[in-house]
Amino acid sequence: MNRSPLKSVSSLFAVAALCFLFSNCSQNQTDESAKINSPKPNIIYILADDMGYADMGAYGQEKIETPNLDKLAASGIKFMNHYTGSTVCAPSRSALLTGLHTGHTPIRGNKEYQPEGQEAMPDSVFTIGKMMKEAGYATGAFGKWGLGFVGTTGDPNNQGMDYFFGYNCQRQAHRYYPDYLWENDQKITLPGNGWMNKETYAQDVIQEKTLAFIDQHQNEPFFMYVPLVAPHAELASPDSATINKYRQRFGDEKPHVGGKGADYGNDLVIGMYQSQPYPRATYAAMVERVDSYVGQIIAKLEEKGLTDNTIILFASDNGPHQEGGNDPDFFDSNDGYRGYKRDLYEGGIRTAFVVKWPGKIKPGSTTDHISAFWDVLPTFAEIIDFQNLPQIDGVSFLPTLLGEKEQKEHDYLYWEFVEQGGKQGIRKGDWKAVKLDVKKNENSPIELYNLQTDPGETQNVADQNPEIVKEMEELMKNSHQRNLVFPLLESEVQGM
Repeated sequence: MNRSPLKSVSSLFAVAALCFLFSNCSQNQTDESAKINSPKPNIIYILADDMGYADMGAYGQEKIETPNLDKLAASGIKFMNHYTGSTVCAPSRSALLTGLHTGHTPIRGNKEYQPEGQEAMPDSVFTIGKMMKEAGYATGAFGKWGLGFVGTTGDPNNQGMDYFFGYNCQRQAHRYYPDYLWENDQKITLPGNGWMNKETYAQDVIQEKTLAFIDQHQNEPFFMYVPLVAPHAELASPDSATINKYRQRFGDEKPHVGGKGADYGNDLVIGMYQSQPYPRATYAAMVERVDSYVGQIIAKLEEKGLTDNTIILFASDNGPHQEGGNDPDFFDSNDGYRGYKRDLYEGGIRTAFVVKWPGKIKPGSTTDHISAFWDVLPTFAEIIDFQNLPQIDGVSFLPTLLGEKEQKEHDYLYWEFVEQGGKQGIRKGDWKAVKLDVKKNENSPIELYNLQTDPGETQNVADQNPEIVKEMEELMKNSHQRNLVFPLLESEVQGM
């Protein structure tokens, strides 16, 4: 994965001498001598859950305060055309961790198991966790996993994570006051909860473990995957002062009234969402709490003197949800892009994405480079000079991070979603194609949009561009590999 052949030792000394004599080597210089003398960078990838593209101030949010995220964006690079792995939780995470888009990655939907857990990631698949562990990093995951229950092949401990703390099951993560969380293979009971009461806010406990991991591994290279639960529904925050601040700003609200089993008590159904009298104010408080968690991580790095050698990345796993009383239109969470969670339109899969790497990334940078979750693995591989990658779909965006010109571009990006009748999506340059109801009709019509002239995907121009539609059809067919656990087409279901 080397970007250029190593220079000779004598060349390195010559470069160093020139830099010393002329004092003109910039802070952002990325020659091979700097790479050789630098320790391995720590990497922290923070993933919000169902946070909209424009839910932070740096991307245009005007109603919710996100000072730490805004500062993070100003300190690094802001991606304007970055895409999630999918439009719901588990497949999006699968694409992120494997470097494979949803036509190839093993987990392509939220397949649930009772009483706890989801379809397990197979042990044969290569993941970011396995790569970082093989490269000598201490590895930890903190938050919502959703890729295989404890003891299965998908257990985070079996996917390269030395340590895991949080919700193994994403259905359990519908609740912010659960009975317990998982620490590796051990249940950790949360005081005062028991599915009856709301005393211990789980995400706060997870945050404590996140910060402790930095303390414990400050003297060695570490990789942290931090898939936060917030601001996924249910709408719940222990911060009454922040809720009250937004209540005063937003005024009267329509309460969200959950059905039978929604509220904590004897009749509680874990997979539902509690009633919430102030859904808008609470959602805003939850986003601000996400911001505070990011700020705490940054402060911990500063406290330990790790800031300059740590890469921080922040994104969301899909577009904003409309559950539990959330109102993404009120916040303009999608900045005018069409769709929400579970859509393959831009609002369902385009995410804010910021990266900070002091001394490497120029502060205040912005890029229009088109990238996706499956690009994260090869980017990390290039950063740590990992040589043994299997065949994947991702393309390293390290040149973009470093402000270099030789960035390789995707020919196209592909998504598929096996729920809601089956959906497929393609972005190729400025063209965006979406195909719905493919499970029963493989030949359902393709919708075509030009994102340059119509970023809101309001004008279907398929009839005017038959050749492009034909090309998109072929790309969709060629990008999909059969998966019997998550069949996309009716013919695959019948062939099971």
